[in-house]
Order: sequence, then C-alpha cells, then structure tokens
Amino acid sequence: MRRPVIAGNWKMYKTQAETRAFFEAFRPLVGSAKHCDIIVAPPFSALAAAVDAARGSAVGIAGQNMHWEREGAFTGEISARMLVETGCLGVIIGHSERRQYFGETDETVNRKTKAALEAGLTPIVCVGETLGEREGNLTQTVLKRQFEGGLAALTPAEFSRILLAYEPVWAIGTGRTATPEMAADAHRHLRDLAATRFTAEQASGLRILYGGSVKPDNIKGLMAQAEIDGALVGGASLDPKSFAAIVNF
Repeated sequence: MRRPVIAGNWKMYKTQAETRAFFEAFRPLVGSAKHCDIIVAPPFSALAAAVDAARGSAVGIAGQNMHWEREGAFTGEISARMLVETGCLGVIIGHSERRQYFGETDETVNRKTKAALEAGLTPIVCVGETLGEREGNLTQTVLKRQFEGGLAALTPAEFSRILLAYEPVWAIGTGRTATPEMAADAHRHLRDLAATRFTAEQASGLRILYGGSVKPDNIKGLMAQAEIDGALVGGASLDPKSFAAIVNF
C-alpha cells in the first residue's frame, strides 16, 4: 500500500511573516492527520521561517527548485546543500512553470534530480503535457520522453527515492482539471514506463502525485483512483483551511 503524499507549492507567494501566520493556523487543522505525508514548498526567502514554524509537526519542507552544481558562479541560483542546511527534506524539480518560463529541459531535470538525491533530498519530479499536446493525442509520447530524459538514467536505488508528479500544463492555474479517469490513465502509463525501465516491484512502489487545479471539492474524486497517490497543490495550498481540507480528504 503506497502512502499518500499531499504537497503544497506556494510558488512566488508569502513573506516570512505570512508563512508563520499560515502555519499557526494550519498546524491545528492537520494535527491528527496520520494517513499521509504532508509537504510544503515555500519560496526560498521563507524556507527558514517555514522550517521553524513546522518544527515538531508532521509537515516536511521542500524547495521549489535548485541548481545541479554544488556551488559556483550561478547568480540567483541555490544548491542542494543550501536547501539541506535550511532544513529542507525535499525539492520540486522540473515544474512546468520552470520548463515554460526558465528553460528547464529533460537533461537539466535529470542533473538536478541526481544532485538532489546525492544531497539526501527527496525530489518531486514533475512531468506533463501542454494543451496542444493533449489535443494532438501526444500525452503518452510526451510523458515517455520526459520520463526517459529526466529519470531513466537513475540507478534503481536512486529511482526508489523519488516522487513523481503528473501535472498537465493545461490544468495548472486555469481552473481546468483533468478528470480523475484522465489523471489515472496518465499515472498508469507512467507506472508502465517505470516497470519497463526498472522493475515491476519498483513501479508498484512509485508514488505518483497529481497536480493541476487541485481543490477541496475535487480531491476526493482524485484520491479515489487507485493509481493516484496524492496531490501537488498550487493556489489552494496558500490558504490554511483550504489546504487542510485537501490534506484531510
């Protein structure tokens, strides 16, 4: 039985003060939640505040991005060991917004994933198709390319430590959501790819999250699908009551 994961990606929202206020309201609402792992990914400037505010709770903190090098002349970047030093346990890699706006490629996703694993972080590796690709019946082709380009170079031991997030680009921040059945089909395809590249046992243990306009009113339908192991939540994770309702699905 795969343990569910509910992760919140705050993107470029919340100051340190707002982060502390969020956790003050959020922690009592999920204090009895033992059925899933809870992750929050604040902006870099609020990581330390989040780690401090979450201390003693079951909430893990993750970064939203990182560079694959240990250090260097990379203005504006942050390394895996810097995330570890702040108290992060994980990091989001290859989010569609990083791919769309900042030139992320399958190659950089692979390099970042390996660097995160080497530093002891849990990567949440994102894959997903655009609307044009979905309408062109290219979803499986795109997922295969992203999976092989970003993950197939991992060793079986490395692969066993990642989380995968399927986030159709056309459903992120648009209010449009893949139906539970559409999401489950994509998750099933990703699991088949994992079984082909690694083993059936590893594919069975892989936790795949769905991301794309997840809200309190659609989380139950999504989580009712056997192939969906959790959610990567965007806007709905910014409000403590809303995110708690998703956690307590």
